[in-house]
Amino acid sequence: MHHLFGRAAAAVILAGAAAISVPGTVWAQDSAVVATVNGENITEADIALAEGDLDPQFDQLPADQRRAAAVSAIIEIKLAAAASVKAGVADDPEFQRRMAFLRERALHSEFVKNQVASTVTNEAVRARYDTEIAAAPVSNEVRASHILVKTEEEAKDIIRQLGEGADFAELAKEHSSDGSAQNGGDLGFFGPGRMVPEFEKAAFALEVGGHSQEPVQSQFGFHVIKLTDKRPQQPPAFDQVERQIRSLMLRDKYFAEIAELRKSAEIEISDPALKAAVDAVDGQ
Repeated sequence: MHHLFGRAAAAVILAGAAAISVPGTVWAQDSAVVATVNGENITEADIALAEGDLDPQFDQLPADQRRAAAVSAIIEIKLAAAASVKAGVADDPEFQRRMAFLRERALHSEFVKNQVASTVTNEAVRARYDTEIAAAPVSNEVRASHILVKTEEEAKDIIRQLGEGADFAELAKEHSSDGSAQNGGDLGFFGPGRMVPEFEKAAFALEVGGHSQEPVQSQFGFHVIKLTDKRPQQPPAFDQVERQIRSLMLRDKYFAEIAELRKSAEIEISDPALKAAVDAVDGQ
């Protein structure tokens, strides 16, 4: 479990790869002609494509208005495109380079959809979750309260008062500088890695009902800690981590596919500094 969920902060690889972590658009196949612009057809398939490309704000519109917005957008695109062709833009080398890049990027997206996303099924994601849960070591989480003060002397005095029978919650409300003071110092349940190391070590070493016999120093000051409960730590529910698991599986599958393609590819980078930088990026 640590191996899987510890990688939650991994960066998104590519915009195309990230897009396949959510259900894709269902592409319409209907070729029925809905409108024409200077004799050029606008089909149902064109409208479906345009609707998928509308700004997210259009998602709030009723279906008929969203459809109308898509048709309007297609008309504008066709008129502007025809004007650009007439002006010779389509023959410009820079434009052609950009079109070639956009074509390859679109093909990359299709590769991701067909070779990567299609293999990461709902069943595969659930199986990965079950495997990780089964392999995860059982650990405890604890519930603790604390009193945070500035000096060691203050902490020792509080420990003395506890030894004389003073109520921990009342002392916390009176002396603690932490925001938990109003709750009697209660921090709720927490597992390993949630608190600063000094605090965590001291809290997990206590018996339920016991309190620290010496002040515990951390970057925040001096703590007096009381352990109020301990229980086995519950793993995250599937629906809490499903998207995270899916993203990790997509990433792993994507890099595996690209690694296979690299094996048979001839890749040459003439600039040594750039090559070193690219190798460093690829090695991450």
